[in-house]
Amino acid sequence: MEESISLQEIFAALKKRLGIIIIITLSFVLIGLVYTLFFTTPQYEASSQFIVNQSVEQESTRYDVNEIRSSVELINTYNVILTSPVILNEVINKLDLDITSNQLASKINVSSASGSQVVNVRVTDSDPAQVAHIANLTVETFRDEIPDILNVDNVSVLSKAEYTSNPNKVSPNTQLNLAIAFVLGLMISMGIAFLQEVLDTSLKEEQDIERTLALPIMGRISTINEREIRKRNQKHRRGIL
Repeated sequence: MEESISLQEIFAALKKRLGIIIIITLSFVLIGLVYTLFFTTPQYEASSQFIVNQSVEQESTRYDVNEIRSSVELINTYNVILTSPVILNEVINKLDLDITSNQLASKINVSSASGSQVVNVRVTDSDPAQVAHIANLTVETFRDEIPDILNVDNVSVLSKAEYTSNPNKVSPNTQLNLAIAFVLGLMISMGIAFLQEVLDTSLKEEQDIERTLALPIMGRISTINEREIRKRNQKHRRGIL
């Protein structure tokens, strides 16, 4: 006969082992905090933007739609060139960075909105004092080199990354890490508590006997307190004397 466990019994089992649940959950939170503070390297972010210009007719202030479309189509090519060794090796040499062009490329994210001539260059690095320099110098080097690479001069710097002593910190996210550690610890501790309850086959209460053995309770044996028995015996002896 299969046994089913009610929701009430599950809550009772968790309540009975509440201490274990609290200890394990807090342990996970503490481990998450220690890991976040001492075993992760903070990452900082800085962004610079450039715009791909279109030529303007000398005798008209109207923009050529075809040139705008051509500029937008060039952006995908520019995105590849910007993170290529020909650009990044120049940045590495100018900033005297001890990394390869591939490593630097992994720190750079190039993006642009669909149909937009504006390109955003976002750099992530562990050095808060260096991240803005990398972002700005990458865009400036690209602007200076693109005329020689594609024989076009249509790139202008739109905005530079700000040099600040407190750049935007993107990781680690302490609150998120602690929340994940809390949820993970709670789930594991509840799983352990529930597993202990399922594996515990000892009979502790009357309901356990009825449910496990399918037998009715014929009688109860009261708990015998040895101290109370001694007191009663002493009173009985005094009464006789």
